[in-house]
Amino acid sequence: MTAFLKSKGIFGGMTLAVAAILVLLPLLLPSATLASEILIFAMAALACNLLLGYGGLLSFGQGLFFGAGSYLASLAMIHGGFGLIPALLAAAVAGAVLATCVGWLSIRRAGIYFVMLTLAFSQMGYFLAYTLSKWTGGDNGLLDVPRPDLSLFGIRIADLSSAGAYYTLVAVLFFAVFVGARRVIDSPFGSTLVAIRENETRAAAIGFDTRHFKMLAFTLSGAVTALAGALYAMLINYVPLDNIAMSMSENIVIMTIIGGTGSLLGSLLGAGALVTLGDILSAMWPRWQMLLGLALILIVMFLRGGLWGGVEHALDRFLKIREKGNAP
Repeated sequence: MTAFLKSKGIFGGMTLAVAAILVLLPLLLPSATLASEILIFAMAALACNLLLGYGGLLSFGQGLFFGAGSYLASLAMIHGGFGLIPALLAAAVAGAVLATCVGWLSIRRAGIYFVMLTLAFSQMGYFLAYTLSKWTGGDNGLLDVPRPDLSLFGIRIADLSSAGAYYTLVAVLFFAVFVGARRVIDSPFGSTLVAIRENETRAAAIGFDTRHFKMLAFTLSGAVTALAGALYAMLINYVPLDNIAMSMSENIVIMTIIGGTGSLLGSLLGAGALVTLGDILSAMWPRWQMLLGLALILIVMFLRGGLWGGVEHALDRFLKIREKGNAP
């Protein structure tokens, strides 16, 4: 089973599993809106996983890219008259450019200094958004964010006003990002990124420009995270200041770790666990984040591969027990 899930190719086992999850998710959850929220944050966690899981780069600047995508797409639609597709493209391009700038400075340092630099850039973005209240709304957030119809070359393709229709758009975009991320990870670029994570000194010694590869990873991660931010703004028709706050970076990193670093499917599991837990427990107990902290501690101590690592282990053990039971 795990070998099937790890099979490569566009129509590999993991890709088919994700397609099945996307079909079943709105049917299993209370609402399509909650399903959309899970996929949007799974997209952001997947982008973080590209840095942390495959590049070994712990970035606390992901909230900066998420918030920038939210604000830029919303302002482009409100003041620039952008349609859905141009707004999403503008957010992704802006996220890539911003991530390139942040990465160009941050990757010059390693370890805790790298983490602190990404944290500093995230805080700068937060206070900039707070200061420019005329454009961002400041503490009140940016209100009345539209959700335009899906159109191409002036031809209306779909009305996205309903939760189900918007989920379909988010699911298609998530699937495209997932397939693209798999292609990147399975490519020589992905293999080189893993080599840099394992031993950067040795990778540099054999001729790889490690900064170049880190920069590319940062750019891709920023573009996908900003795209997720733009989709989230359209989902809730609002851009809260928290979208660019430190807490957003923390949540994205926590989703990545809970799901399993180095696993794209784990990003979906981590986002699903955190968003669902928040939706259910927050209505029952205002201190629900204490449980989240406890869960994170237990996962770090006993499930170093995250939820996906636990699923893999359980599947392997089940198959071994089944094989022993069928043995003559």
